[in-house]
Amino acid sequence: MLVAADKFKGSLTAVEVAERVTAGLRRAVPDVEVTALPVADGGDGTVAAAVAAGFERRQIRVAGPLGHEVDAAFAVRGDTAVVEMAEASGLQRLPAGVLAPLTASTYGSGELLRAALDEGVRTIVFGVGGSATTDGGAGMLTALGARFLDADGEPVAPGGGGLADLARADLSQLDPRLSTVELVLASDVDNPLTGPKGAAAVYGPQKGASPDDVEALDAALAHYAKVLETEVGPRAAGHAAAPGAGAAGGIGYGALLVGARFRAGIEVMLDVLGFAAALEPAELVITGEGSLDEQTLHGKAPAGVAAAARAAGKEVVAVCGRLKLPPEALGRAGIRRAYPLTDVEPDIAVCVSDAGPLLERVAERIGRDFLT
Repeated sequence: MLVAADKFKGSLTAVEVAERVTAGLRRAVPDVEVTALPVADGGDGTVAAAVAAGFERRQIRVAGPLGHEVDAAFAVRGDTAVVEMAEASGLQRLPAGVLAPLTASTYGSGELLRAALDEGVRTIVFGVGGSATTDGGAGMLTALGARFLDADGEPVAPGGGGLADLARADLSQLDPRLSTVELVLASDVDNPLTGPKGAAAVYGPQKGASPDDVEALDAALAHYAKVLETEVGPRAAGHAAAPGAGAAGGIGYGALLVGARFRAGIEVMLDVLGFAAALEPAELVITGEGSLDEQTLHGKAPAGVAAAARAAGKEVVAVCGRLKLPPEALGRAGIRRAYPLTDVEPDIAVCVSDAGPLLERVAERIGRDFLT
């Protein structure tokens, strides 16, 4: 039995999901052998999943999205580091009740990348998602040595809003170690930088951006890409249109500019976490996340786990807080059956507050259905 589920956002971490599912299975079959492999798709929880898989946790002080210092972690094993931009620049790093769509910066994410380079690794998996920012990765690049200047030769203000004043970009002092590592941009979204499917239009409202803010941010990001085209040539325009450029407020674009290779986050993480080896002896795989819905089918962790398991001929079931997919959609995704918490507790608020005990009850049902 392999438990490879993502977090229930706002209720349980991926590690806690695995613990609760294991406890529930053992209520039904006390001696069942369970392997827990918490997973993530590049967003928040990615470092925790890596640490659960045996990576060593490193913690440093970096700039949060508004410049205040925060404690942020990354993970290292051998010559590979896992860096999660949400650790430094995520929504959870904003002060309570504060959203800053125009001024939030990814500078701390660049500091995390720099710390990973200090470890002497050869590969950096850069998981992006859950960001508070829409600055196109300008803050991150600044922390790595770039300069973004206004018409007076002064640094532009932090955040996506400040990019409207950008007159010149200087990438000549970027950390030279970036060219010596494989940088993998791991994300569950493939949006371009700008336009109706770009970083500002699609994700800006989640970060507090008003319609006027979205328009201003999209224009600022387009201007940013144009100035960078002057600095580095036509490839800047190509990167702006590339899949993943719009990930996490456009930090994907900044990563692509310094040589990152874009891959679906869950595919990268399954490789890094050793999913194939864990899958081999398993007869049943349990995956899941807080809400199984249309978004799940587009690059989220449960869909990636199910696809890999199905390719290996394994049966897959899913746990979730709520289920918004019909059986036929689950079947196409390779999931035989889903077990939502709402089957045992219809009140969503209670499902959120009591997710752990409810998940144990759901897992006990799985044990009875498949193991007895």
